Amino acid sequence: MNDESEVMPLAPTPKAAAIEESPQMSELAMIGNVFFEPGSVFDDQRRKARFIIGGILVVLAISVFQIAFVEKFGLQKIVEARIESSSRTADMSNEQKRTIIEQQSGPIAKYITYAATPIVMFIVFLIGGLIYWLGANAMGGSATFTRGVAVWVYSSLPPTLLFMAGNLLVMFLKDPETIDLVSSQGGLLKANLGFFSDPKSMPVVYALVSSIDLFAIWGWVLAAIGLQRVAKIGSGAAWAVVLMLGLIGIAAKVVGAVFF
Repeated sequence: MNDESEVMPLAPTPKAAAIEESPQMSELAMIGNVFFEPGSVFDDQRRKARFIIGGILVVLAISVFQIAFVEKFGLQKIVEARIESSSRTADMSNEQKRTIIEQQSGPIAKYITYAATPIVMFIVFLIGGLIYWLGANAMGGSATFTRGVAVWVYSSLPPTLLFMAGNLLVMFLKDPETIDLVSSQGGLLKANLGFFSDPKSMPVVYALVSSIDLFAIWGWVLAAIGLQRVAKIGSGAAWAVVLMLGLIGIAAKVVGAVFF
């Protein structure tokens, strides 16, 4: 009979497990690393979800472009272009159009427009995070709501920062007379197939083809990586969630082009 007792491996203590799962990056480090090492960033997001600074940067980037665009061209001129290009106002009299323009281009309307951007983006972050959370868990993952929001914010951060920086550069270098004020509010930097169609004569086609955008695809790739790392699901499942949401967004743009 063997007198040597069998040595059993010790289970990790809660303290050791907590150390192992503690975050390895600050959120400031994540902002730089997500451009080059997105997998590592999302691994750390699983350890502890953080998105406040990243979300603020996304909101600031969009707000800076929007404010610069309005201040450069004037809200009244932008509203006039929007009213003239809309099929819903085609049958209105000039007086009716003028009334709408005055209502939507006054000083109060301008500041409401500026203030609405952070509010809308906050809601978008919450809805996007909710969809990623529910979608990933429906695919057998182990995400949380805050991790879903973190994936949404940090998959949006790199393309948004570069896209808005490019928009500002184009806005100040391009001849203002050649800028379409209606379509350019969504961005002056064209990285999609929208330049093959006219948004005025073919609004539905333009909405469809302009959705095939390099910056959007970059964001989808980051989101798929994020869902794989944060929710511990496979590549196919992550892409299913991302593409489902992408198709919903494309459908919304097409419907908007049909009715508005």
